[in-house]
Amino acid sequence: MDYQLISLRTLVGDALNKAFEKHPNIFVLDADLAGSTTAAQFAAKHPEHFIETGIAEQNALSAAAGIATEGGIPFFVDFSLFITGTCWTQIRQACYGKLNVKMIGTHNGMDGGYDGATHHANEDIALMRVIPDITILDPSNPDELYDAIECAIAIDGPVFIRTTRGNVPYLPATQSINPGKAQIVRDEGTDFALIYEGSTTDLAMRSFEAACQHNQNGKLVNICSIKPVDTELLRNLAQTVKRIVTVENHSIVGGLGSLVAETICDIPLHAPLYRVGVDDVFTESGPGDALKEKYGLTVDNVLAQIM
Repeated sequence: MDYQLISLRTLVGDALNKAFEKHPNIFVLDADLAGSTTAAQFAAKHPEHFIETGIAEQNALSAAAGIATEGGIPFFVDFSLFITGTCWTQIRQACYGKLNVKMIGTHNGMDGGYDGATHHANEDIALMRVIPDITILDPSNPDELYDAIECAIAIDGPVFIRTTRGNVPYLPATQSINPGKAQIVRDEGTDFALIYEGSTTDLAMRSFEAACQHNQNGKLVNICSIKPVDTELLRNLAQTVKRIVTVENHSIVGGLGSLVAETICDIPLHAPLYRVGVDDVFTESGPGDALKEKYGLTVDNVLAQIM
């Protein structure tokens, strides 16, 4: 399957500008990374609704909570690690109060590349999904990113949107994002189910094609809603296919694979689950693609698990 690639974080500013046209009570908060996250595009058009806190992420999240309390719709946009790790306590407090705080995290997993382990967000799913009363959306293409922002605005409560810096297929969405619903993107058989999160979309699609070429016919599943997760679909898959493979630009501890395992573990008979992702290690500095290859996010590795 031929397609072009695009980094979703390059669309964040434009998506927020479009959302502002319908929702003029949006405010965007930044912690000195607006150029990298493209939130600067929003700042250029709506400076009166843009708040720059400097390198003070906890203050930014606290300010977002205050804006939400006053009826605004705050979007705190930053690298995923600095939202989920640096601000974890503030996020937990906002979720405890069910505040209408929205967060967009860019540079998931090893997408930080040369910035190394201090900037790689291999734990963001694990850190966020453990907190009650939060919605986690994980778009895999441009349409889903724009849709995720509208979906977040419609939700009265905290929402975290994971947004890749790495490239994803520039393809139209198969359907709209719906919290609690996954999408079977391709359904060729029951040999396997390959389940992916947004930043591994390209890898998952290439791996699926490779599997088909090896006469392995399965299902390709887009988990665009991490929390709530599509429990019914995952449990049905576990009783239908011969094996399940998850692929994630994230630690295999607490991430997508763990989420699937927790969802199907109490079914008496289910397909075995194989997880492709970062082992329990700190990753290092280097080109994003080379890092993903070193830590096992390759077609060959995914295909080996499918086979």
